[in-house]
Amino acid sequence: MSEGGAGHDAVGAAALETISELGHFNRWMYETIRPHCSGRMLEVGSGIGNLSRFFLDDRSDLVMSDLRTSYVQRLEQDFPGREVVSIDLVHPRFSSLYAAHLGQFDTVFALNVVEHIADDVLALENCRKLVRPGGTVVILVPAYEWLHNRLDVQLGHYRRYTRTTLSSAFRRAGLEVAKSWYFNAAATLGWAVTGGLFARDEIPQAEATLFDRLVPVWRLVDRALASRVGLSVITVGHVR
Repeated sequence: MSEGGAGHDAVGAAALETISELGHFNRWMYETIRPHCSGRMLEVGSGIGNLSRFFLDDRSDLVMSDLRTSYVQRLEQDFPGREVVSIDLVHPRFSSLYAAHLGQFDTVFALNVVEHIADDVLALENCRKLVRPGGTVVILVPAYEWLHNRLDVQLGHYRRYTRTTLSSAFRRAGLEVAKSWYFNAAATLGWAVTGGLFARDEIPQAEATLFDRLVPVWRLVDRALASRVGLSVITVGHVR
C-alpha cells in the first residue's frame, strides 16, 4: 500500500507502520479482496507488506513490488526468498522497461496506490498490460472527494473517488468493470474528524488501535449497509 515518488516519504512511512499494527483491519481488507484474486498475482505498491503477508501465509503465488527503494529493501529483508520487483506504473518507457512482466499475471492488485498518481488512467492502463487476457485488476482507493482533507494532503493524495469515477477510469483504461463497492463505512466519520475538524497531520495510534479492536462490529456495519457507503471504494475489472 504505497506509491508516489521514489524518495523518502516520512508521513506515508509512519502511516504504514501504524497500519501494520492493525491486525484485525488488515485481515478484513485481505478477506475482502482475496475472493477476487487468483493464480499468479502482482501486488503494486506493497509498502512494508501489511497485506502481502496474508497472501504469502495463504501460500499464494505472489510477486511484491514498490516504487520506493526503501520499501523494496524492507520487503526483501522481511520476506527472504520471495520475489520483489521495483515498478513505476507511469514510467514513460513502461512497456519496454517492464517487458518481462507484461501479460505475466492472472491478477494485479493495488490498495491505496492509484490516488497517489496524477495520471490515474495511465496507471490503470499499465496495470492492464501486466495482466493476461481474461485476468483481473483489483483497485482500492479512498472514497468521496468531500472527505479530502489535511490527512490526504499530507499523504500525497491527488484525489478521492466514488464508484462512478473509479469505474469511469477503469473503462478509459480499457478494463471491463465486473464489480464495484464501498468498504469500511465506520471509518468515514473518523477520517472527517481527524483530518478535517482537527486538521491532524497523521493517523493517531490510539484511535487506530481502538478502531482495530472493534473491527468485528465495523464488518457488521458494512454488511448492514450492503457496502453502499465507505471510506474506500473497491473496483474489480477484467482484461478482455
